[in-house]
Amino acid sequence: MSLAPSERAPATAATPAGRGAPKHSGRARPGPRRLLTRTSVPYLLIMPAVLGFAIFKAYPIADSLWISLTTGNGDDRHFAGLANYRRLLDDLLFWTALKNTALILVVQVPLMLGLALLVALGLNSTKVWLRPLWRLGVFVPSLTGLVAAGVMFSVILNHDAGLLNWVLSGFGVDRVNWLGSPSWARVGVVLVLTWHYTGYNAVLYLAGLQGIPKELYEAAMVDGAGPIRRFVSITLPQLRPILLLTVVLSTIGTLQLFDEPYVLTGGGPDNATLTVTMYLYNNGFKYFDFGYASALAYALALIVSVLGILQVRLMGERR
Repeated sequence: MSLAPSERAPATAATPAGRGAPKHSGRARPGPRRLLTRTSVPYLLIMPAVLGFAIFKAYPIADSLWISLTTGNGDDRHFAGLANYRRLLDDLLFWTALKNTALILVVQVPLMLGLALLVALGLNSTKVWLRPLWRLGVFVPSLTGLVAAGVMFSVILNHDAGLLNWVLSGFGVDRVNWLGSPSWARVGVVLVLTWHYTGYNAVLYLAGLQGIPKELYEAAMVDGAGPIRRFVSITLPQLRPILLLTVVLSTIGTLQLFDEPYVLTGGGPDNATLTVTMYLYNNGFKYFDFGYASALAYALALIVSVLGILQVRLMGERR
């Protein structure tokens, strides 16, 4: 039986291979919305930190610059140009505070870092027993709050009932007026700072010492180098990055010194322990002269920046 022409199956034309066939890739391309979401996720994650920095850091810094160019308070504030900075240059009390800060810096930072390096060398020795316990004991003072340390040393350095004078009297030494004499008051501040920060820097130095390859010391000993020669030729060069870090951080911290002298002496006696930061605080929050206090803040920032750059240039790696 044959089919009628109208009932026959329609003939299908042969299609060349690959022509007209849909092209499929192994992976679908993301749409614009998905791509935008993926690229924006990192920015969304850091946005809280950026906003916090902008609100609590960048804006106050910029606003402080504007305030330093004004005088008066509140609605009575008006533009004064560089009047506060000219006043700063003629302010004898500012120069006294800067001199006190510089004296403490010159004495305390080398003393503290030198002691920290000696402590680190001792803790790095294999001849020391119970080294973990000694490390903990050295580091504990740095965990003490600055105000608590100041209060504690105000008792220790008390002229009549202080522990230090009691110990000195046991050796036949006259009592020292640690907090009542201008020169001894600065020494008292140096003692507090040295006690508080020596252990912290010693731990940093200890970490650096433990990272020095022992092969360097062994080769130097084979060449006949003694302990001092090994220290000068191997230890110090290998510790240069950490030494630079501690010197810069200690300098910045001392230039911003506030808590210890404020608790110990309040800046006295006779402004002997008045620091730049304390003078800034007094002008801003005691006398409410925010324009002049802001100018002091920018002057201090300039000093810190210049000293930091000089230290990095002098102690940094020479290429």
